[in-house]
Amino acid sequence: MKNSFKNLSFQELKAKRDELSRKYMDFRFQLVIGHVENPLQKREYRRQIARLNTLIRQHERQLAVQALKESAQQASDTKAQKA
Repeated sequence: MKNSFKNLSFQELKAKRDELSRKYMDFRFQLVIGHVENPLQKREYRRQIARLNTLIRQHERQLAVQALKESAQQASDTKAQKA
């Protein structure tokens, strides 16, 4: 399960995170009620959500770096045209 998230797109990662967050919330309610067979599943949900958050953040940072590079390239192109 650890490596299954790496090949997902940015939108798929966000959708998966939302889905797991809902499952985690439902699981917490079931845990309080006492209808849970495996209480360690709570830990697994938290870790999966954390992995997804990490991958989403990495994608966001990559997009930010690309945007900075593009704006720097456009600025240097504009300066070259004026000179």
